[in-house]
Amino acid sequence: MQYKILFVDDETANLRLLERLFRNGYEVFTAPSGAEALELLAVHDVALIISDQRMPTMTGCEFLKQAAEMRPQTVRIMLTGYTDAGALVDAINSGIVYKYINKPWVNEDLQQTVKRSLQHYETTKGQRQLQLHNERLQSRLKSTTDSFVEVVIKMSEMRMPGAREHAEQTAQYSVQIGEKLGMERPELERLSLAAFLHEAALFGIPNHLLLKETPLTHEEMQVVKTHIEPGLKMLDSVPDLAEIVSILRFQYEHFDGTGQPSGFSHDQIPLDARIIAVANAYDTMIRPRAERSAWSHDEAVRSLEFDAGKRFDPVVVNTLRMLNLTLPVEEDVMELSLV
Repeated sequence: MQYKILFVDDETANLRLLERLFRNGYEVFTAPSGAEALELLAVHDVALIISDQRMPTMTGCEFLKQAAEMRPQTVRIMLTGYTDAGALVDAINSGIVYKYINKPWVNEDLQQTVKRSLQHYETTKGQRQLQLHNERLQSRLKSTTDSFVEVVIKMSEMRMPGAREHAEQTAQYSVQIGEKLGMERPELERLSLAAFLHEAALFGIPNHLLLKETPLTHEEMQVVKTHIEPGLKMLDSVPDLAEIVSILRFQYEHFDGTGQPSGFSHDQIPLDARIIAVANAYDTMIRPRAERSAWSHDEAVRSLEFDAGKRFDPVVVNTLRMLNLTLPVEEDVMELSLV
């Protein structure tokens, strides 16, 4: 492989000298100004640029800054005199140049510097190729996850009409609570997805238990505990949803430790799960899917407050109360990617 090197200098004698020094081992390009060098860069994928700093119209720093934007992987070296110290420091600190060479240079030293610079170019290029490969894999994984999430919601909707709307509303309420509690955007995106999928863990549980209005008996809770794991394993089969599963596993724990499956309490229960429990209960009360009348906002809040400290986290309940959700949640409350 023959590397392409670009030399930029407004002194023709220097360009001729550099071309003679490197033309046997490399494909050499020369330009007497930054503007002409940029035209060459638009056409050629150059591995290394060596540019003089003191040039009319466009300085070496100005040129190399534009070159870095055009060809980020290209290694950039500046030829400098001792009076260019200020510009040199700025260029190095900003990452515009890889290193500098003092003028006048020693040919042998310059040749060694070029070899080391091209080794750095290969390393950087390899890292960039690996990064792009990982980005492509992540993109495919996200696409797969998005498709899986959509299938899960469609299955839930077939089993229980209204499941999608309930999932969307629970996610919206959860995000609003999370925002009030100071969660950052990545945490809110995770919370949104977990809330959207919170019923996916229930595929193995009979509908009459899901829609039961009175508290579950001990025997019924054992059924829930036994049948929730298959739904979680289904989600866990998608690598990108492992963190979501760790949240949903605890959404039926109670703040006082009387819930399922592990009897966790207080901070032992992930905050996301505590938020989803409140958001889910609130939406279930104001928009029931069972054969009963919908509760008003105030009635739902009073019910949540009654169970605060027992079933629900009091801080989360109080946060929802402060949201003053007297109107339906707008779909544009916060645009969050579900995955």
